[in-house]
Amino acid sequence: MSYTFSKARGHNVGASLLEEDYCEYALKMIEKAKAKGVKLLLPVDDVIADSFSNDANTQVVEGDIPDGWLGLDVGPKTANLYAEAVKEAKTVVWNGPMGCFEMSKFENGTKTVARALADTDAVTIIGGGDSAAAVNILGFGDKMTHISTGGGASLEFLEGKELPGVAAANDK
Repeated sequence: MSYTFSKARGHNVGASLLEEDYCEYALKMIEKAKAKGVKLLLPVDDVIADSFSNDANTQVVEGDIPDGWLGLDVGPKTANLYAEAVKEAKTVVWNGPMGCFEMSKFENGTKTVARALADTDAVTIIGGGDSAAAVNILGFGDKMTHISTGGGASLEFLEGKELPGVAAANDK
C-alpha cells in the first residue's frame, strides 16, 4: 500500500508492488487527513532489493526507488517512527505487515512494530492472515489483545457493519 501512496506523491517506486489505479484515491486520503488535522504516517525510508529473494542485494533509500529495484520493507527510520507512534496509543488496529517478513532480510520493520505493540498497554487488534502470521511467527502473538485472520472482515466489524457469519450465529 505504501508504494501506491509514494507513487501518487510523485516518487519513482521502481519495480515495487502498487495499485496504480488507487493513486488518485491515495492523494484524496492525504488531503482528507490534512483537512481533518489527522496525522497520516507514511514511510520516510525503505529497504529495497534488486530481486525478490533473501539473497538479494539491499540498500536503504529515502524517496525514489531506482528502476529495477523493489521495496520490500520499511526502513529503520520508518519502523522507529511507527514504534514511537504506538507508544502513546490507547487502541491500535494493525492490518498488514510492514514488509516481506517471511524473508529474514525484510522482517525488521514488521518486527519493530510488533515489538512496540507487545510493549504497549494499548488494546492491540491484529487483522488479516499475513498480520496474524507475522505476530505469531515473530513471537509476539501472545502479547496482542485480539488476532483475526479476517482482515477485511475485522475492518468492516470496526466500521459497525453487520458480518454475515456473526448475524447467522446470532440467529441460532
